[in-house]
Amino acid sequence: MLAATVAATGSRAAGFASGVPDLDFASALDAAAAIRSKRISSVELTERMLARINRYNPKLDAFVYVTRERALREAREADQAIMRGEPVGVFEGVPFGIKESFAVKGAPDTWGIPELRNTKAPADSAAVERLEAGGAVLTGGTNVPLNLMDWQSYNAIYGTTNNPWDLSRTPGGSSGGSAAALAAGLTYLSVGSDIGGSLRVPAMFCGVYSHKPTMDLVSTRGQIPGGFSGLHGFSTGLAVAGPMARSARDLAAALTLLGGPDGYDKKAWSWKMPAPRRRRLKDYRVGFVMDDPMARPTSEVKPVLERALAALERAGVQLRGGWPSGYELNQAAYVDQFLLSAFNFTQEPAEQQALERKIFEKGGNAWADGALTSYERWQKQRFQQLAYRQTWQDYFEGVDVFLMPAAFSVAFRHIHDGDMNTRSVDTPEGKRPYMDFMPWIVTPTLTGCPSTTAPVGLTATGLPVAIQVMGPFWEDATPIEFAALLADEIGGFAVPPGYTA
Repeated sequence: MLAATVAATGSRAAGFASGVPDLDFASALDAAAAIRSKRISSVELTERMLARINRYNPKLDAFVYVTRERALREAREADQAIMRGEPVGVFEGVPFGIKESFAVKGAPDTWGIPELRNTKAPADSAAVERLEAGGAVLTGGTNVPLNLMDWQSYNAIYGTTNNPWDLSRTPGGSSGGSAAALAAGLTYLSVGSDIGGSLRVPAMFCGVYSHKPTMDLVSTRGQIPGGFSGLHGFSTGLAVAGPMARSARDLAAALTLLGGPDGYDKKAWSWKMPAPRRRRLKDYRVGFVMDDPMARPTSEVKPVLERALAALERAGVQLRGGWPSGYELNQAAYVDQFLLSAFNFTQEPAEQQALERKIFEKGGNAWADGALTSYERWQKQRFQQLAYRQTWQDYFEGVDVFLMPAAFSVAFRHIHDGDMNTRSVDTPEGKRPYMDFMPWIVTPTLTGCPSTTAPVGLTATGLPVAIQVMGPFWEDATPIEFAALLADEIGGFAVPPGYTA
């Protein structure tokens, strides 16, 4: 079968129908194993994903462009390498999608900005290069919100991405297209970015896994509007790029490819991910906070979180409730929003700054303070950020991971009126401010610590709920492994209804 497939040039390969459907929702590592064992070819699997995109994407709007010719070329090359018995990558022949904000040579890189709709990226981003170096096959780009600044994924160029669990609801943002594609079985891996929950909120809303890596572990080269490389060495001190998948162990394998030095840094140093602290669930020392006055989980979400904690107790996990001594979420949120606002304001065009300055000059909150800050004041907040990181590193001397909600609410119905400061979300208890999604995002972002988002079950109405598993700085494998072991205990990704054909 594989030999016939290798000879194919894009037509439906022999054995296509019989060998693939049970792999539609497999992990990326299991798909790679099926290809290496010649149970299926990369061309067959890639054609299957392209066919599923054709079938399901019109109602989801997850993929905004498809790289069919490139994908089939890469798939044929993978099959040929396997046939020749050559060493192959960990994801050899496995299809993946990429968030539209990451450059793909010759493809648009708009960030949802209408003026950039005709852009063609001059080169591939680091994320694309590294996954392809690991054998993965690029099938296209996924949708984002305007400027990547929303917990929804819609824009004037590509339209609105819908949640596979309920088309009337958002898949989250800004990596919502990738989360929806993974949940619907349209791809096996993706890479997203995160400065305000853009990996974590979509993962929860769609019931998939994501990993916000340790700060500056993964290169963001090629993630600039228009697809340009940017200045080497630049860091926001907040934003990261990281993998998304349907399996925690896929995250670990992907991060091994994505992490480490880029450009001229490779001349001086290399990176190896430290092993996880524990290999058995019951050996983990686990801190947690599942409720906080800043963003109380809704009555839909809270029971699912409580069931996850109860399962950990039954498994013999050592649980310790409460924030670390000296850590106040409301104070940390101020620092995070101050630094985020300072960065965002510097990136805006002069006309936009002039408009916002009139609002910010009234003062009174972190967003105003950050936008109009002096360097001296910014530096003091930066010192506070590093102090919080040290607080958590000290805490992680006695605790291995820390659990918290990924979001206070399940995926909400599409809201395109107003802005992030004026919108509200419907919950069983009534309307809640849109910005209530921010507090649970703050701690891993501000400290730069890694955070794995893991699905832990469904609400009574059948919508996914997830937790964040935060780990020590540079020890990304520890929260990822905990998430994998938790899935072994209580289950992980679940297939949304209607996508198994």
